[in-house]
Amino acid sequence: MKNDYQVQTLKAHVSLNVDNVENSIEFYQKLFGIEPAKVRVGYAKFDVQNPPLNLALNEVSFDKCGALSHLGIQVASTEDVLATKSRWEDIGLLTRDEMQTNCCYALQDKTWVRDPDGNEWEVFVVLEDNLTEASPCECGNKLVEEKQEEKIAEACCVSESNPVSINRVSEKSCC
Repeated sequence: MKNDYQVQTLKAHVSLNVDNVENSIEFYQKLFGIEPAKVRVGYAKFDVQNPPLNLALNEVSFDKCGALSHLGIQVASTEDVLATKSRWEDIGLLTRDEMQTNCCYALQDKTWVRDPDGNEWEVFVVLEDNLTEASPCECGNKLVEEKQEEKIAEACCVSESNPVSINRVSEKSCC
């Protein structure tokens, strides 16, 4: 039986467990440049218009990282990646670049930030897609030079698909 009904999708929804909702609210206000749409004890919701996203933060005690690898926002150009990086740095977020990197069998330019719970966010553009399997994946292998006041933090659940971030002092030690 064929279903011809078309679902009108409004936006993606991501619900994250966070250790401290106030710290996370501060980070996500900076990340998206908006105030939360709803704040309750141990809970916050961001109704992001660009990109369309319903982001919920739930304060839950946890000792280890979940199965989440990372989160990302795909943009149209390297200029968009650099503009986002500049905005993030202007408001005090630490960024890490991976330019001209082979990640997920695609040539990409990207920049990363990490939230207070160790969740990594990337903004990226795909420059060339569907690279051959013979092309080695370099995800997370092109760290920027270490700055004087920064150090390379121990990665949260490090794997080839979850690169190390540059961070001042990690607020949460996970895994």
